[in-house]
Amino acid sequence: MCEEHGMIEPFEPKQVKDGNISYGLSSYGYDIRVAAEFKVFTNVHNVIVDPKHFDDRSFVDVNEPECIVPPNSFALARTEEYFRIPRDVLVVCVGKSTYARCGIIVNVTPLEPTWCGYLTLEISNTTPLPAKIYGGEGIAQLLFFEGDQEPEVAYVDRHGKYQDQVGVTLPKL
Repeated sequence: MCEEHGMIEPFEPKQVKDGNISYGLSSYGYDIRVAAEFKVFTNVHNVIVDPKHFDDRSFVDVNEPECIVPPNSFALARTEEYFRIPRDVLVVCVGKSTYARCGIIVNVTPLEPTWCGYLTLEISNTTPLPAKIYGGEGIAQLLFFEGDQEPEVAYVDRHGKYQDQVGVTLPKL
């Protein structure tokens, strides 16, 4: 289905490991990679995180192959893959066990039918220690659910505000 609809680019048709945290096609899903483009939250400017009036002084940009997420903090990142979700498919994201066993939680809202773009990831470090995230390697797994029929109104029909997002996308109102 990915090859037929161009759902995932670049698409890796098998699991890639080779000393990396694995990514690519898995048994019932697809393991996505995190790009080496991070926004790490900081309290240096003591701003309030407000989804209606987001202040970009609340984070620092890290464009490196590895990113350190401070203790009890989080970072935003994006996938290396670009997605085009078919009209009859819903996608749910869950974290990979390698990071979960280190206290790292990856949060992503569902990829709705007809949504397309690079996926923005929230990477939470729940530990009291700094945590390292590896750009270009696996971070989470996508699970695909095909509906019996297409939704009456899909994401593109609603003119969703995160359609065709590029890079790490901050909250929009």
